[in-house]
Amino acid sequence: ADSETQQTMHLSFGAAHADPPHTSKGGGAGSGKLLNPILRGSYADPSIIRVGHDYYMVSSSFEYFPGVPIHHSRDLVNWELVGYALHRPEQVRGPVNLMNGKQDGGIQAATIRYNNGTFYVITTSVYHPPGSDHGNCTNFIVTASDVKGPWSEPHVLQTADGIDPSLFFDDDGRVWYTGTHSPEEPAFPGQGEIWLQEVDLATWSLKGERSILWHGACGGVWVEGPHLYKRDNRYYLIVAEGGTGYHHSVMIAVSDDIRGPYVSNPRNPLLTSRHLSYKYWVRNVGHADFVESHDGRWYAVALGTRSELNTSSNMARETFLVPMIWEREPAEYPPQYLWPVIAPESGRVERTLPLPFPDSPQKLRTKLRDDFAAEALGLEWNFRRLPTDGTYSLTARPGFLRLFAKPEVLDVEKRSRVALLGVRQEEMDSTFRVAMHFEPTSDDVAGGMVLWQKDDVYIQFTLARKDSVWTLSVVHQPRGRPSEKLGEVEVKDFEGDITFEASGSLRGYDFGYSLKKQDGKAVTLASAPNDVLLYAGYTGGYMGVYCTSNGQGPAEGDFADFDWAERISRVSDSAKGSN
Repeated sequence: ADSETQQTMHLSFGAAHADPPHTSKGGGAGSGKLLNPILRGSYADPSIIRVGHDYYMVSSSFEYFPGVPIHHSRDLVNWELVGYALHRPEQVRGPVNLMNGKQDGGIQAATIRYNNGTFYVITTSVYHPPGSDHGNCTNFIVTASDVKGPWSEPHVLQTADGIDPSLFFDDDGRVWYTGTHSPEEPAFPGQGEIWLQEVDLATWSLKGERSILWHGACGGVWVEGPHLYKRDNRYYLIVAEGGTGYHHSVMIAVSDDIRGPYVSNPRNPLLTSRHLSYKYWVRNVGHADFVESHDGRWYAVALGTRSELNTSSNMARETFLVPMIWEREPAEYPPQYLWPVIAPESGRVERTLPLPFPDSPQKLRTKLRDDFAAEALGLEWNFRRLPTDGTYSLTARPGFLRLFAKPEVLDVEKRSRVALLGVRQEEMDSTFRVAMHFEPTSDDVAGGMVLWQKDDVYIQFTLARKDSVWTLSVVHQPRGRPSEKLGEVEVKDFEGDITFEASGSLRGYDFGYSLKKQDGKAVTLASAPNDVLLYAGYTGGYMGVYCTSNGQGPAEGDFADFDWAERISRVSDSAKGSN
């Protein structure tokens, strides 16, 4: 393997250190309740399966590498990140392109399924060629015998158009593909169409006739995210509808034949937040998948956005758990279909729920620390796009993450592969700290931390030297406007070591630093309003480390050594929204 392969393969198998979990008052030991969301941070479009007593869930990852995070649980409440379906550079250098994709492109709406000893992940790679607004959609499957990997090379389904594919393994051994595309002659902008075709897994191709299944239940705008299930000797089709905003929802239809026609549930939508106040604690609810527990009960997982500030949050779309039952229609409604009822007591996603398994309390991890002592990066770390060769090393200085300066900076037009990696922000109320040793050879090389939403929405907190003067600066880049300097200070007699700290809450952000000569006492350099890093696209907030030579070719000694990094998340049991 080449050096780039060696450095990035490790991402799938490392582990950062997490402090022992604790339980909040709203969920965990003694309370008999859980606290939603069950996956905190930017984990959208959940898909879930059960294999025996083990549950597995995948999420969208968009432009990030490694792609398609995979979580494992034994109780539907406590989830561990165990790997990624796209964890090798060669998987994402071809038809699946995570090298120079547009932000909000990349890997969207993965589905995970299991059949006869094999795990299948099917998803869409959306790629916009430079200078084009048209997204090319590549639908593909990767497989593994062990969910932790290794996963196969992508098997591209050449004739599968559109987005949001799913697989259904029927009782007769046939395998079916469901997907989303626009009708040939849309009746209105955003009209979606769900289609079905048989899959030949021996040749990784679609075969037979294509069937149009459904156009949705309540207007049919942005119908997508289909999944099929079989129960009561009938086929059930669920979809997301309304777009992934305020009007997002889950709809369902049923048919006696997998090819249709499908009959809409008159009680649609099955789950939504569109009818609730904008002040309700979670909005944008939709894009669900169902799972039957090992003791015969049913649950749904769905995405939603916490409404913590201006009906939004930094974490964007997260994953929530909702109980469900199956209930037959009364006799006066023949043919008395059996329908799922999600959240049968309240009809909405709740902040707290009874634990699915009372003997297994929720354990909320609030601190993640990486001392970079392992041979591989922790699984929590992600890059914006596939990193270029020689971006980092864990062996150049054992016990440190060495991030080599690259000329690239965050740039929405250039789709830069910057020397930047981070972990997801899990709570608005959180702190991120990093300790850096920094002695670059060249002037204008900057190192430090970045809090970001996108290539054009971030706060950069870095140290750089020019003409023997060390300058520490905090710069905010808002979308569509020039960057603004929030704070700057000359660091006199810099001795090579600095600790950065960024603390955020609903009150705002504070950016501070400390030097050894200050005995570790933090000095606040800048502050920012609380709304500068809110949800700005399909993905949520990240906190990470960064090194750049700011457009110039870096010299051999231009790098930053990070001794440790830690994220502290302060979990509130309340569900207070703020507008």
